[in-house]
Amino acid sequence: MACTCVVGLQWGDEAKGKIVDLLSTEHQFVVRYNGGPNAGHTVVKNGKTYKLSLLPTGVLNPNLRAVIGNGLVINPVRFLEEVNTLRTAGVYIGDNLVLSDHAHLIFPYHVEEERLVELASEGAIGTTGRGIGPCYQDKVGRSNGIRVGELLYPDHFRHRLQAVVARKNLMLHALSADAKQFDANQLCDEYLGYAQQLRPHIADTTILLHRALDEGRGILFEAAQGSLLDIDHGTYPFVTSSNSSTTGIWSGSGVPARRLTRVIGVVKAYTTRVGKGPFPTELDDGPSGLGERIRQKGREFGTVTGRPRRCGWFDAVAVRHSARLGGVDELALMLLDVLSVVDEVKICTGYELEGKRIDYFPGDSFLLEKCKPTYETMSGWKNEDLTKARKLAELPAAARKYIDRLSAILGLPVTIVSVGPDREQTIMR
Repeated sequence: MACTCVVGLQWGDEAKGKIVDLLSTEHQFVVRYNGGPNAGHTVVKNGKTYKLSLLPTGVLNPNLRAVIGNGLVINPVRFLEEVNTLRTAGVYIGDNLVLSDHAHLIFPYHVEEERLVELASEGAIGTTGRGIGPCYQDKVGRSNGIRVGELLYPDHFRHRLQAVVARKNLMLHALSADAKQFDANQLCDEYLGYAQQLRPHIADTTILLHRALDEGRGILFEAAQGSLLDIDHGTYPFVTSSNSSTTGIWSGSGVPARRLTRVIGVVKAYTTRVGKGPFPTELDDGPSGLGERIRQKGREFGTVTGRPRRCGWFDAVAVRHSARLGGVDELALMLLDVLSVVDEVKICTGYELEGKRIDYFPGDSFLLEKCKPTYETMSGWKNEDLTKARKLAELPAAARKYIDRLSAILGLPVTIVSVGPDREQTIMR
């Protein structure tokens, strides 16, 4: 039995979806255990491009059961939109897609709350505006949290929603006199309509996964976002609202982390970040600089929002931190071909903080903001086409040296190298 986790080790957008797709044939279940409709996975399969934000990447494989775990927050509208889009594209969606009855529901008042808080805050985090953070707040606060399974009990659901909406309207008005106000009965009717479409997918996914373990089935865990956005271990407060490292598996699926047999950490050959927050190796060098060249070559724009990603050199200090945190066994190095646009490549191997050299990752954003990177510089492979390489020996010598150096600094083997978006553009070591 294989229990594998594919987890991003940077600030998300590491192309994890491709690795999940490649490994899906070795497992019978694929489980997403954190986040909401703010994640973005782009997968190119059989010449078609699929963009997913909520559904696990494994849903593209009809032989798998794709599971949305209890650690997620769900917007039914987004869920159904993705399902219908995939069905229109010819992807089978039926009992192969399972939604946890304990996942929490996002409502329109969550979106309004997030909008008002972001507008009013001088230190706005730069969220996707999809109500995810406020929904997680309600989950932890308990009295206002409503779970997917409650949709299946209409009288109970209406009673709960009426009480919650009354409190939410008061809170929203306190944030702004112009805040939207919501009608509980109207919301209830709308969401009960979604319930009929969701019903075939809703189940106790923890029981389902425990049975799979008992039967010796292979389970592939798919993290959303990246480890440096983990609510507990990332660059707080510029993080997501869930545990986006491997620490979220146990709580977000009900499967004990000790059952994992393999953890693959996914990294880009450089670093990107969306939204606000400290980014020591950022190449903020203008519209004709290296950062912009990397952005254009790598198509570094958000799958969900379209926002341009901030780009910079590989940060080995940050990745070493998240790899240790996640118990990573091996690395998948993605988008190596993108660095063909630069003359030389740099690796951040340490920071300078208030005049002192450090080799660890500060756990607080206000300290990380003060860190200046120290670099190793290596020869690049400018204008070399890596996309046709299928073996390491077919890569330029400078690219191979770069891979080896990253492996040595991080103390982990690089077992997968991606040189393009298609499945075939992958080197398996």
